[in-house]
Amino acid sequence: MPKMNLSINGKKIEVDLDPGTPVLWVLRDHLNLIGTKYGCGIGSCGACTILFNGRAIKSCQLPVSAVGTAEITTIEGLSENGEHPVQKAWLDLDVAQCGYCQTGQIMAAVSLLKSKPNPTDEDIETFMSGNICRCGTYLRIKDAIKKAAKLTSK
Repeated sequence: MPKMNLSINGKKIEVDLDPGTPVLWVLRDHLNLIGTKYGCGIGSCGACTILFNGRAIKSCQLPVSAVGTAEITTIEGLSENGEHPVQKAWLDLDVAQCGYCQTGQIMAAVSLLKSKPNPTDEDIETFMSGNICRCGTYLRIKDAIKKAAKLTSK
């Protein structure tokens, strides 16, 4: 199997895996970065969302061979101590209920705020539609994104 050099959370990591292995399983099974969750395995739920060069992407659908020199950021790499504005807003507004989808939701929200620092309700609803919350915390998610936008613009 070919060795691949990856950049994950600001660190260079070498992996020796089947090139078709989804990044989700590289993160969870080989690098013990278990914050990224498995939800559906077909890219429909968003639980596995990571940042790929700053853009939200479903890691269950991304083969490790497609990563190349891209920078991958997982929830573990967002902030050492939970001080990222999105994480702070999530905690302040008690967004999580069961919490299973929340890392994917947070990573998608970070990507949204990078592309639209002051998103409208419609922007949020459209962008976040690829992330499912079984508990239905969508209103709190939307409020947290708005709060994070304010925290980021300070």
